[in-house]
Amino acid sequence: MHRFSVPDAELAWAFSDESGHAVVQLHGLTSSRSRDRVLDLDLGRGLSDTRLLRYDARGHGHSSGRGVPEDYRWSTLADDLLRLLDFWFPDEPVHGVGPSMGAGTLLHAAVRDPGRFDGLTLLLPPTAWETRAARADDYREMADAIEAQGVEPFLELDRSAPKPPATVGHPDTVPHVRPELLPSVLRGASLSDLPAPEEIARIDVPTTVLAWVEDPAHPLSTAEALVDLMPHATLQVAHTPDDVRRWPGVLADDIAHRTR
Repeated sequence: MHRFSVPDAELAWAFSDESGHAVVQLHGLTSSRSRDRVLDLDLGRGLSDTRLLRYDARGHGHSSGRGVPEDYRWSTLADDLLRLLDFWFPDEPVHGVGPSMGAGTLLHAAVRDPGRFDGLTLLLPPTAWETRAARADDYREMADAIEAQGVEPFLELDRSAPKPPATVGHPDTVPHVRPELLPSVLRGASLSDLPAPEEIARIDVPTTVLAWVEDPAHPLSTAEALVDLMPHATLQVAHTPDDVRRWPGVLADDIAHRTR
């Protein structure tokens, strides 16, 4: 398995080279490249005429990590992303795509290095700003419960939680994070938020925001706020699984517009 070294972790990656536009794809919290494919969130599947880099964030999937919550802050994950891009695509603009935590990571990286991206496709933006505090409390409670009772009660709570209508029919999955790291990963999420609104307003690359309805962890309010803030952002909202299955085509169109 291919590995890329960052401070205190080794990142597992895959690269598909079809001699086209540079693209990097991220995943969500407690997920991975392989789990996002099961959840229909792997928008890069079937993507052609690109150089597509996909990787597992530290502590997720097949990447290593340590039990330090600060390692999993989105700002730290943005450091990892920028190191990867400097290696794979030096001095070249990249199109970034990713859901939830991946979207947060991309926004932190875009704020820090504005010239790094020439387009973004942001899926399921998470709670942010006013809605973040309550979600951060949830993550801390989840981490405490896992340490006290093990992973199974956490998995049962996730299985029994109401699901957004756009995810109906998806198979049940489990976090792709080693159990001993899961509390630290969740606490890292509790320490994270999107960049400040005034920073996001300076991201002036073409951006598509993809959201779905009835998901408190990924509220439409965040997606709508991003579109209001970012000067070249548009919003598409999924209500059904068929809507989500069209998202890979949205990514392909976004990249095609970059290459014209």
